[in-house]
Amino acid sequence: MSRTVFCRKYQEELEGLERAPYPGPIGENIYETISKKAWQDWLSHQTMLINEKHLNMMDASSREYLKQEMQKFFAGEDYDKAEGYVPPVEKE
Repeated sequence: MSRTVFCRKYQEELEGLERAPYPGPIGENIYETISKKAWQDWLSHQTMLINEKHLNMMDASSREYLKQEMQKFFAGEDYDKAEGYVPPVEKE
């Protein structure tokens, strides 16, 4: 049986992550309070931010920006979105 967590993002019991996605206290907090669904949603949003804002992941300020946006995303605060971004349409 998979473990469940009370997801901070979606405010309900959902399937939890299999392991901490980050090292240290941030990773442990995510592991304990963020669902697998919320983490996958964040990864999609993070990829969009990296691509649309042309972030360089070798740059410490870009990594710090993403960490701050991740915290806002999971807390339900107003987080950054790429202006004019239109998600791809899924083919049926």
